[in-house]
Amino acid sequence: MLFRVVPCAAAVLLLLALCNPVAIEAKRSFINPYPRFKAIPVQADEDVGEPLFLTPFIANKSIDEGRKAARVSHSAIPADIESYSGYLTVDAATNSNLFFWYFAAKLNPNAPVVLWLQGGPGASSLYGLFTENGPFAVQNDMKLQTRKYSWHLNHHLLYIDNPVGTGFSFTDKEEGYSTNETHVGANLHNALQQFFTLFPELQQHPFFVTGESYGGKYVPAVAHTIHRNNGNARVKVNLQGLAIGNGLCDPFHQLVYGDYLYQLGLIDGRTRDQFHEYEAKGRDCITKKDFQCAFDVFDELINGDQYPSGSLFKNASGFTSYFNYLQTVPDAGDEYMGKFLQLPETRRAIHVGNNSFHDLDGENKVEDHLKLDVMQSVLPYLNELLNAYRVVIYNGQLDIIVAYPLTMNYVTRLSFPGAADYKKAPRYIWRVDGEIAGYAKEAGNLVEVLVRNAGHMVPKDRPKWALDLLMRLTHGVPIVAPHVDILLIIDRRRMGDSAGNGHDTRVWIELVPPEQGRRDAGGSGPMLHVRPEAKDTVAPGKHVSMIWQMKYWVDC
Repeated sequence: MLFRVVPCAAAVLLLLALCNPVAIEAKRSFINPYPRFKAIPVQADEDVGEPLFLTPFIANKSIDEGRKAARVSHSAIPADIESYSGYLTVDAATNSNLFFWYFAAKLNPNAPVVLWLQGGPGASSLYGLFTENGPFAVQNDMKLQTRKYSWHLNHHLLYIDNPVGTGFSFTDKEEGYSTNETHVGANLHNALQQFFTLFPELQQHPFFVTGESYGGKYVPAVAHTIHRNNGNARVKVNLQGLAIGNGLCDPFHQLVYGDYLYQLGLIDGRTRDQFHEYEAKGRDCITKKDFQCAFDVFDELINGDQYPSGSLFKNASGFTSYFNYLQTVPDAGDEYMGKFLQLPETRRAIHVGNNSFHDLDGENKVEDHLKLDVMQSVLPYLNELLNAYRVVIYNGQLDIIVAYPLTMNYVTRLSFPGAADYKKAPRYIWRVDGEIAGYAKEAGNLVEVLVRNAGHMVPKDRPKWALDLLMRLTHGVPIVAPHVDILLIIDRRRMGDSAGNGHDTRVWIELVPPEQGRRDAGGSGPMLHVRPEAKDTVAPGKHVSMIWQMKYWVDC
């Protein structure tokens, strides 16, 4: 049993410390793995523009006018980064609006479309944009630094603040907030149909849903909604696959922290026993469908978002962060994006006006409304989706809150064609540019991956490897194929001719079977085939160590 420590005599404190294995701090834990930003009030003399609602443009078929209005122009954003942002109304009765920021693919207009959804619940997807996989990151001087392995280089990249009430998304009424994944999926599907109406040239492109953390609920929810409703939808979404990183998908089987933390040395045997008691109680609550009880247990055990005295994990370990067991505190640099987003020029550029940014320090109404959803499973969604789409489930090796063993505890229980093959499938070493990036198994439509040296936010910790993984999903290349490196053409390295002389050139890269091209030094498997634009610049068939862009002309 846990006790809340209140101000009292030193003798009483000592007695509590002796009786209870873990001393509890008398303050709010609030170790949600996303930063809570301080609000910066908009001053009366600041020009922040007006919120841009694009649904009326779509309804009036004023597509060109709407796109022109949505174009983002900001002095800090490089001119060669094409992006659009604004609001899509998903429920007029409650004035519920989802904010999006879309980045056009830089290297290839025919690239796949990728949707990124953050977790929380209540965390803005702009966190992923600025700290994980978007075109740029915010520095402490509020300047932007371009990201070398941005996903927009070879994908049309869409971020949506989801659900309603997250980030810049908002609703005017309490009933506008989502309380379950059915509502989340319906709102996202509505927004996507509007998005593809606004950008009709993307409608036929392959579409992939990606996300992490509590996005492990959102990603299957919207994919399942598309799957079930696409036939009768006013705008078809060309869904081809999904990727979930460190996702909370099946809490009943993922509520197994005690042994893992003990094996890491972060708790002792007595605290492990406490964890086991909590975990058993949590599973019992789920079995009884008492999801409020289950949430409370999870929150007191490790989540710590709303439990006032600090989670058992926090008080036992001292950690104020739970997304990498090598880091005890959150990354202070994550907060820079909160300041940047609230600058008057940024508000004006991304068309949010003086609307509140709901990742600000304070109450999390999104989580409050989703409490009864948190401890429910989306395995039925995943089982159904695995019949029709490629599903990548990846996990950072160093995570705590959704650790690899927790993920595997539900993955091995998935029911889909290929489930039996998965359980006996070999585990392959996944390499990127010669480095061991992780380990993978594949069977049927399922790809399961462990990413080395990464925590909860894999694209942030290992950006090059994360992009390689995404490329394999979106371009249909097996991750388990031995001796195949998909190295993305982003480095823009100088190519060398047969004599070793460097030349700047433009080449066509494609993956070819071994019988059609020279084999690599290992003598097995496919390789990268290079066909130069100027035949005397690079020898055809030369094996280049670069990130691969399938069948695209690129500048190196």
